Amino acid sequence: MPAERPREHAPPVAAARRRRLRADRARQLADLLRHQVLTGGFPGGVLPLEDALGQDYGASRNTVRQALDLLRAERLVERQPGVGTVVVAEKYPHGLDRLMGLAETLHEHGRVTNEVRTVGPVPAPACVADRLCVPARTDVLYVERLRRLGGLPLSLDLTYLPMDIGADLIGADLENTDVFRLIEKITGQALGTAEITLEAVNADAHSAAVLQAPRGAAVLMLERLTHLCDGRPVDLEFIRFRGDRITMSGQLRRAA
Repeated sequence: MPAERPREHAPPVAAARRRRLRADRARQLADLLRHQVLTGGFPGGVLPLEDALGQDYGASRNTVRQALDLLRAERLVERQPGVGTVVVAEKYPHGLDRLMGLAETLHEHGRVTNEVRTVGPVPAPACVADRLCVPARTDVLYVERLRRLGGLPLSLDLTYLPMDIGADLIGADLENTDVFRLIEKITGQALGTAEITLEAVNADAHSAAVLQAPRGAAVLMLERLTHLCDGRPVDLEFIRFRGDRITMSGQLRRAA
C-alpha cells in the first residue's frame, strides 16, 4: 500500500484563536476610541501614545496598533511624524429625537448651504402617491439638493411634495432655507410627526460623484415621511449622508 502523503499543516488552532481574539479586542478598543475621537475626548485632537493607551484600556501594544489601524482606515485619525496620532476628521451630530431641518440641526457647526440641482413637477410614482395620499400619476414637486457644511458635501436630498404646497416652493429661496420652514410658512401649520428609516447603502455612481465619495462607499440613507400637525403627509425624503461626516444620535426611553 502506498505511503500516505503528509498533510499540509493548517495553522495551529491555538495560534488562530489568539489572532481572532486579538482582532476582537482591537475592534472593541476601536469602538471605545472612536467615541472619544468623535466627542472631542482628546485635548488638542492628539491621541495619547500607544503605551499610554494600552495602560488606560488594559490592552497590549499590538491590540492598540490594530485599533488605530482601524480608525486610520475610517479616515478619522492619521499618524503625523513628530506629533503622533491625531484626529483628522470631524463628524457632525444629527439628532434623531427631534423633527428639525438640517440647517436647524447643525447651526452650531456652521452654515448649511444648498445647491438646488433639480426642482419641478413630476408624475408621482405609485409608491410616492400612496405615501403622500395623492392620486397616482398626478404631479408632485420633486426637489434634489446637494447640501454642504463648511463647503464640504454632506448630503444629497431627494424630496417629493404635493403640488398644492410644492407650487409655492418653486419660486422660494431653496438655496438658503430649509424645506421644513417653507412648508410651515405656506400651510400656516406646524409640522407634527415623521416616520423614519435609517440604513447603510452603497453609493451609486451618481450619488458618489455628487457627494465626492468613492463609488460604492457606504452612505447613510435616511428615508423620512413628514406630516403636518393635523396628520397630513406633506414631505417624503430620501437623504443620502456621507457616513464619514455625520453621526446619528438620539435618546430612547423604555416603555413602562
